[in-house]
Amino acid sequence: MSLDLIKSEVKTIASSKYSFTIELIINIGTEDIPDLIETSKGLVEVFGENSLLNENNIYKYFNKKTLPFIARYKGNIIGYIIGVPLEHFKEESWSHFDTNLNKNNTLYTYAFVIRKKFQGKNGYAKTLKKIYLNWAKKRDYKYISGHVAHGICQKFKKTELVKTFPIWYEAKNPFDYYRRTI
Repeated sequence: MSLDLIKSEVKTIASSKYSFTIELIINIGTEDIPDLIETSKGLVEVFGENSLLNENNIYKYFNKKTLPFIARYKGNIIGYIIGVPLEHFKEESWSHFDTNLNKNNTLYTYAFVIRKKFQGKNGYAKTLKKIYLNWAKKRDYKYISGHVAHGICQKFKKTELVKTFPIWYEAKNPFDYYRRTI
């Protein structure tokens, strides 16, 4: 987490001949921060202002205790997904609804966003999610969990609705906490 690191230290997980790559961030570099902040603006509409990354909170989500994957197109960040072991949230009341808390078998999807102009095109989001799920499975996670707008998790395969939260932080609508077998 050095502020001296200009270029991010990454591990390329997948790449295509069409300038699309998926990378696991090992250490975030200052040159990627503006792109990540800009990309996080896509979360604000659904989750509220607190979901916006900034130079003060970015290291909380992009560090060695999280699994932050980024998608790049032609070298520019177009999306990211961040997984965090569920136990990281044991102080949060919502986490106690998950029967897997303290079993170290669940990866919580903290954030998943693709820039609007890349949504629904060329499978960028689908590829990012698939790599994230495979990466989690290879690390012996049995479940992926997260919060999504009410009703969305019913579309996911092998997914259980754990609890609906009528009020979810700054969100305007109810959110579901789900658990998906991987």
